[in-house]
Amino acid sequence: MVFLYYDILQYQEATLRLIEQNFNMKNLPDPDYDTDDVLGDIEVAMAPLGFPFDRKKIDRCPILKIIGSSTLSIPQIDVNYAESKGIKVCFLDNQQKRFLESITPTAELAWGLVIALTRYILPAHKTVLKGQWAGRKFGRQTPRMLSSMSLGIVGLGRLGSIVASYGKAFGMKVYYYSPHSRNKEYMWCDTLLELAQKSDIISIHAHHIPETEKLVNREFIYSMQPGSFVVNTARGELIDESALLEGLTSGHLGGAALDVLTGEFNPEFKNSLSNSSLVQYACVHDNLIITPHYGGSTIDAREKTQAQMVKLIIESVHD
Repeated sequence: MVFLYYDILQYQEATLRLIEQNFNMKNLPDPDYDTDDVLGDIEVAMAPLGFPFDRKKIDRCPILKIIGSSTLSIPQIDVNYAESKGIKVCFLDNQQKRFLESITPTAELAWGLVIALTRYILPAHKTVLKGQWAGRKFGRQTPRMLSSMSLGIVGLGRLGSIVASYGKAFGMKVYYYSPHSRNKEYMWCDTLLELAQKSDIISIHAHHIPETEKLVNREFIYSMQPGSFVVNTARGELIDESALLEGLTSGHLGGAALDVLTGEFNPEFKNSLSNSSLVQYACVHDNLIITPHYGGSTIDAREKTQAQMVKLIIESVHD
């Protein structure tokens, strides 16, 4: 079978060898280099985030049997149309629960952002580089210990549960809002607004679907207590970014940390990043941390998820 791989995915050498051992691999730099000749021959294709694998592209692949994406969500793929054409879509969905429980770096980054944000680690570091030793200054800016604060989890799935356990280990009260999950170790909230009202720190771990678009909106933000914090390592679209910026500039929010931004999978996103209002705010304020969506990107996690994806495709071929 002919397997179309894109160099932009940057798979590890061991995973590329696994593909070559089981398929006739063709590679292109990225989907912008697709041609009808190449797409006409492929039976398996990878689908990088940021490049639509939509009805138009599917129709250009007359013998395609499998589409793969080593991600937990697949907004780039028109799944319904693919399945209507008899094409199987392989991705790291929740059916691989045991495997996914071993992939923890996104939760680890979320907790790192919680600590960096609430303890002003980045601005404190910058002052030392300027020759200042002003620990008391930052101590006066830190209102409370984490152990005397409350943590609110939006989405108590795999990652939300891990972050909740970190909060419990730090002695925090942990609340959660999650329509499809229950855990007696933590305190369940009936509504998002109840979660907002009870939480000093919100950590977002919901999936991005149309119903969760701008889940954290202006009403949610202003339902939080003054000086509260928001951390998002899920998807940028879950937050109304204009409302978040308003909450920061008004001083209502103590700070925010984002590993994701709205529209980041649009191919033109990087070209307009410097014009982002959030990025511009972060350039001159210390209470907003933005990182480039690398939560799940440790070397070992990438190796494991990429290899798992190829194994799922191999299994699908033999089904």
